Amino acid sequence: MSTQPKSFHWADIYADKIVREKGPKEQYTCASGITPSGTVHIGNFREIISVELIVRALRDKGHKVRFIYSWDDYDVFRKVPKNMPKPEVLETYLRKPITLVPDTNGEYSSYAESHEQAVETLLPVVGIEPEYLYQAQKYRASEYAKEMRLALEKRDEIKAALDEYRTTPLEDDWFPISVFSNFTDKDTTTILEWDGEWQVTYRDDENGKVETIDLRNTSAAKLPWRIDWPMRWVYEGVDFEPAGKDHHSEGGSFDTSKHIVKILGGEAPVSFQYDFLSIKGRGGKISSSTGEVISLADVLEVYTPEVTRYLFASTRPNTEFAISFDLDVLKIYEDYDTCERIYFGLQQANEKRTDKERRIFELSQVREVPTEASYQIPFRHLCNLLQINSGDSDAVIAGLTDLLPSQEKRLRERCVCAWNWITNYSPEDFRWVLRGSEEPLIELSQEAIKGIKELHAVVEHLEEYDEKQLSEEIYAVAHRNEIDPPELFKAVYLVLIGKERGPKLAGFVITCGKEKILPILGRYL
Repeated sequence: MSTQPKSFHWADIYADKIVREKGPKEQYTCASGITPSGTVHIGNFREIISVELIVRALRDKGHKVRFIYSWDDYDVFRKVPKNMPKPEVLETYLRKPITLVPDTNGEYSSYAESHEQAVETLLPVVGIEPEYLYQAQKYRASEYAKEMRLALEKRDEIKAALDEYRTTPLEDDWFPISVFSNFTDKDTTTILEWDGEWQVTYRDDENGKVETIDLRNTSAAKLPWRIDWPMRWVYEGVDFEPAGKDHHSEGGSFDTSKHIVKILGGEAPVSFQYDFLSIKGRGGKISSSTGEVISLADVLEVYTPEVTRYLFASTRPNTEFAISFDLDVLKIYEDYDTCERIYFGLQQANEKRTDKERRIFELSQVREVPTEASYQIPFRHLCNLLQINSGDSDAVIAGLTDLLPSQEKRLRERCVCAWNWITNYSPEDFRWVLRGSEEPLIELSQEAIKGIKELHAVVEHLEEYDEKQLSEEIYAVAHRNEIDPPELFKAVYLVLIGKERGPKLAGFVITCGKEKILPILGRYL
């Protein structure tokens, strides 16, 4: 076993709890899963990464772990999400299993597979590589025949467990399995009889046809969710699986499953409730069934894989938080960089905070922890450099003379995210472009023009100033020309970027360099 020092990170605390409650095991099984009913959104990703962080924590402690991810693609297709192409085609597949619904984009064999592949191809980018289980395959191969028969045998006990949490008891003729009609593929069926062994007779409620199926060789039968979930805890030997706020609510599916799993001969896994996510500026719960979603791919446009992991590793799962696409992006990158500096000893903190930040940094890495810090450039400054160079990251990198070759790959990834954020999400007043020689001159007062001319002379000797000295000199220029400093600042910004305000002027001028600034100011000489 590992002699890793005790950590108070929530992932390590839950890893210890799993070992304590489940006892010593050759292998621990951690599970996650979802119905691919629509775009898999960043709220769903919270469950996946929460499990992966605990898997990592268990492995760091020297334990062998099986990490499974179940696609519940034999669930019923109940609703067409708003963001799907050809909704009129999808409408014709309602009440059928999701695995039989076509991909209306025409890229995959089914609707389910299109959503599964969107996730499976992207998760390795953020260091998540579970073993995928496809429930449609398992049910259609009658892999759960014994489990379905056991549920039928325990029908009365299961009904009693479910009725405990229901205001209206289930009907006396209720059965703990459901059937997709072999005549229509829909779940609009009624079970009429079970022979006490393997034979189940059902009626198709749309056409009245009756058929008897054998659980050992049918592709039509399945367990409903509240029985299917605890059945798989037993079948897969699940030791840990979290669930969302809705499932963990009183009388929710986790409550009922805790009872039913005992009836099926197993025990409930260690679990926790994770809270919902929102998108900054778009309140409320994200929902794949409505199509109002932000996916992992959307988040990775703005946040590098490590910073994406950091968002979740640095936040307790039972805390609601927002994925920000506004100016908070600057702070999130700043927080990640602080975490990295503390990890590498480039910034000092007290012992408790150092331990906390070090563990968060380790869990934020896609794979192995780097042996050196990334290039520490503030995200806001990087955004300015990119805007000065019209998004050309090669030009930005060429200007960073102290950048190590080993740091370049990570910086390039950050440049891509920064430029995506600037062009697609940043507030309008954050964006700017240096004005070109072909653009019309700005109308300025005589005092402002005199100030601009004097500033031009100052910038000719820009190498003699640091940011503080240049800032003081700009104020001095304003006073010498009897213009209020705010008016001069406004005039300079208008001349340089066509806006009344912009980045801190002295630092901005130094960052741009006199080669870019002098030709623009020179038009007013």
